[in-house]
Amino acid sequence: MAAAARGYGGVWCRVWQRSAGGPVPALGGQRAVACNARGGAVPAGKSGLAPWVPVVGLEIHAQISSNSKLFSGSQVQFAAPPNSLVSFFDASLPGTLPVLNRRCVEAAVMTGLALNCSINKKSLFDRKHYFYADLPAGYQITQQRVPIAVNGSLSYSRCIDNKMSQMVTKTVRIKQIQLEQDSGKSLHDDTRSQTLVDLNRAGVGLMEVVMEPDMCCGEEAAAAVRELQLILQTLGSSQAVMAEGQLRVDANVSVHRPGEPYGVRTEVKNINSVRFLAKAVDYEIQRQIEELENGGKILNETRAFDSKLGCTVPMRDKEGKQDYRFMPEPNLPPLILYDAKSLPANMNHQQVVNIDWIHERLPDLPSVKRAKLVERYGILPEHSFTLLNEDGLTEFFENVVNQTQMKPKKVIGWVLNYLLSYLKQHSLTVKESPISSFLLADLLNLLEKKEISSTAAKQVLAELWKGEGKTPLEIVKEKKLELIQDQKELEQICQAVIDGQENEVMAIKAGNRKVLNKLIGLVQRETQGRSNPVLVKQLLEKRLSE
Repeated sequence: MAAAARGYGGVWCRVWQRSAGGPVPALGGQRAVACNARGGAVPAGKSGLAPWVPVVGLEIHAQISSNSKLFSGSQVQFAAPPNSLVSFFDASLPGTLPVLNRRCVEAAVMTGLALNCSINKKSLFDRKHYFYADLPAGYQITQQRVPIAVNGSLSYSRCIDNKMSQMVTKTVRIKQIQLEQDSGKSLHDDTRSQTLVDLNRAGVGLMEVVMEPDMCCGEEAAAAVRELQLILQTLGSSQAVMAEGQLRVDANVSVHRPGEPYGVRTEVKNINSVRFLAKAVDYEIQRQIEELENGGKILNETRAFDSKLGCTVPMRDKEGKQDYRFMPEPNLPPLILYDAKSLPANMNHQQVVNIDWIHERLPDLPSVKRAKLVERYGILPEHSFTLLNEDGLTEFFENVVNQTQMKPKKVIGWVLNYLLSYLKQHSLTVKESPISSFLLADLLNLLEKKEISSTAAKQVLAELWKGEGKTPLEIVKEKKLELIQDQKELEQICQAVIDGQENEVMAIKAGNRKVLNKLIGLVQRETQGRSNPVLVKQLLEKRLSE
């Protein structure tokens, strides 16, 4: 069984379906894990005992959007040639010292404020020791004891029973946000039995967002991460492109019986897709339930999600805190932040980070943007989620609204049902669309002025998609798609349709008015979509009443 998922902004909907092919992990019963609106329990299994309560917490590593790394001046660039962006400090050569990047601090403060956190005016850096080939120093500089931000919250929405019209808003607590270094990247060459190391990523600034275990399934975890991703992108504190490793998720999963203590948790590491996150969490919940109901034990271990098999696989035993040998970072003093009250009068503002100054410049967050879209344009709440979910779609929609006479409620249908559908079919972004907001507005103006029918408008849209540089009006004239303005001609066509559909005419006269739609469709076919359906209906009703 595999999950086909589609995310809408902070809303997450999921439909379970059979995999088209390939190996499928064998779990007895193979029940899909689903959350109810209140975040309930998984039904009882074969044992018939009380239902299981899944518990999910997340640790999210977001790469800070910065020109240089956290403690060195090396450039940050995705897909640069291997080991081309490595300073002496990144390579951990003796005698090199860290210099804190102001931009990274400001990004962390901005993110903390957006997530309703308390910002610590004094935070500390620590060394977290562990050995790995792509960690040259043998330790990571992080903030274990006193992080930069604590005690926040994130509200997210998800749909009930996969219905976008039925949404519930939930909140997950944010334990802390800490600044830390990223590691390098190990590239394993199995054919040559060797591992290559690329240190371009070593030392890049990360924000680790630690979420409390307030979620109960993959849907909730996916919705929370998607909302966080939108917030980070809105703030500009992280590009948060999961495909480029700029947002990576570790999921901590456990199950227990109601009223009992939390069970032993496993950690599923480095999930790089919202869709895979939902699958991984749900699989892990189901695996643990199966294991416990069969008399087994859950190991405190680290696992990885195999996206091809759709299951989690063991990696290593979980390392306890004592294994990391945390100690204060001796080469970095405490990080001191200020607000308007604590900022000394003689302090150079360019040399400090002012919390209040950052707070005043926070942009509208996704939740506020969605509310404004609903209020300003009268669209449905679920439409606002879709607009924000697609990068650039909100701006595209608003540009069309500003250039057309059509009401926003009608415009949203054309943008979401037709344009977005074309983009999805061809795997294109809004910025790559061959149909500009100007062209779509021009087309909708023709439709609003009743110069063409909606059927003809769809034909014009298909022609515009080819990107041949023609305007909607040029296509209408070339294809002869203008509405028939001669009422006598329409009356003759309507009469011809009536004469050829004796059974339908009898059904309509007997009181079955729904059959009238068939006659309207036949007139549309005869006119190749060039007739006004409203006028056609009036003419047919008039003829049938005679």
